[in-house]
Amino acid sequence: MTDAAALPGQPRGAVVSGPATERAVNVLAPNPSAMTLDGTNTWILSEPDSELAVVVDPGPLDEGHLRHVRDTAERLGKRVALTLLTHGHPDHAEGAGLFAELTGTRVRALDPALRLGDEGLSAGQTVAVGGLELRVVPTPGHTHDSLSFHLPADRAVLTGDTVLGRGTTVVAHPDGRLGDYLDSLRRLRSLTVDDGVHTVLPGHGPVLDDAQGAVEYYLAHRAHRLAQVETAVEDGYVTPAEVVARVYADVDRSLWPAAELSVRAQLEYLADHGLI
Repeated sequence: MTDAAALPGQPRGAVVSGPATERAVNVLAPNPSAMTLDGTNTWILSEPDSELAVVVDPGPLDEGHLRHVRDTAERLGKRVALTLLTHGHPDHAEGAGLFAELTGTRVRALDPALRLGDEGLSAGQTVAVGGLELRVVPTPGHTHDSLSFHLPADRAVLTGDTVLGRGTTVVAHPDGRLGDYLDSLRRLRSLTVDDGVHTVLPGHGPVLDDAQGAVEYYLAHRAHRLAQVETAVEDGYVTPAEVVARVYADVDRSLWPAAELSVRAQLEYLADHGLI
């Protein structure tokens, strides 16, 4: 989900399906919208010499897309062995059940309600399939159950909706919380500084080759928006709708309902910190 314009200096073109890194191939779901950008990025991950693959975020309940993901893996000489979810929003997870039937895989997620099988996912865990290693990074804030997956071999991180390839994401209040989201961005920044991550494989939008720059922009953007909301309240704009009309006046009105979720999260954050 997005609530802002393209990131300065970042790709603005349409996303296309195909290889993104040595171990990651994108299959773009046919669900473009103002909220999903070009559509949901479904990621097929595997070691080059392995016959096994992991799929992250099979996407919406669209049988044609789900079959295309499976068939793409097979054309690459891979068998899907596991399905992972970055979070439970329908554009990422609604197709997981049918995809599991089509591939005979388990579905692992943070939220037990989304799992198919006994295993979940937890912070710091390493998921290993066919020599591929993914490290589970907790990144709540967009939603309470948001995860990212660090792919060390490609110096990449799959961010779901926490960091997008274009625009900025919604803090989906009340499920998402701004304090958690800021902590998650700082956690991702640490990956870029301490672990050499330079590529963002997002849930929507183009791949980003400057992971640190993208995360720094997100942190600066959030600080700027938070200051704008605080000022709006000081100027007498009280309700979330009033604050949206003031702060997001330059944003397409079709995105205002999503912006209102972020504003509610910002107002809660400011109140919790005694700033309003």
